[in-house]
Amino acid sequence: MDFPNLTTSRLNLRQITGDDLENIYKGLSHPEVIKYYGVNYKTLDATREQLEWYEELERSQTGIWWAITLAEDNEFCGAIGFNNRSREHKKAELGFWLLPKYWSRGFVQESMEVVLDHAFQKLDLHRIEAFVETENISSQNALEKQHFKQEGIMRDSEIKNGRFISVAVYAKLKSDLKI
Repeated sequence: MDFPNLTTSRLNLRQITGDDLENIYKGLSHPEVIKYYGVNYKTLDATREQLEWYEELERSQTGIWWAITLAEDNEFCGAIGFNNRSREHKKAELGFWLLPKYWSRGFVQESMEVVLDHAFQKLDLHRIEAFVETENISSQNALEKQHFKQEGIMRDSEIKNGRFISVAVYAKLKSDLKI
């Protein structure tokens, strides 16, 4: 099956490959990126685990992640995609991150629009979920701009850096698109 490349006016979303290892490492080891992200790596070699995870999602059809690149020069900006896809329940979990140099340029919104369209139209998903640390206001705002609804907060539901954190649950339904 061919990988579904997606485009916007400023961005290309393409398959993540081994050539992206250094950029994935730059993002998932950067203190500002991983501050609210559930995965991080201390070495370039350890980051290969993340590439294997992306490949396994595609192989098992339990998710799909895209590299976000600039349309003008294919410079790597970050990643966006789905995991925990359930065919039975027609749902998946959304995740995204950008290298700090690309923050506040609307790239998450632009990427999210085409990725959500792909999920609802091509993957025939009914529900897209996102789990966001309650202190991560930027990601919550990004989801709300795409009309995700906060469904609640799981209080002290995870341990990160030796302390309990709370996680907000967001969702967008395919039926929300008709509103």
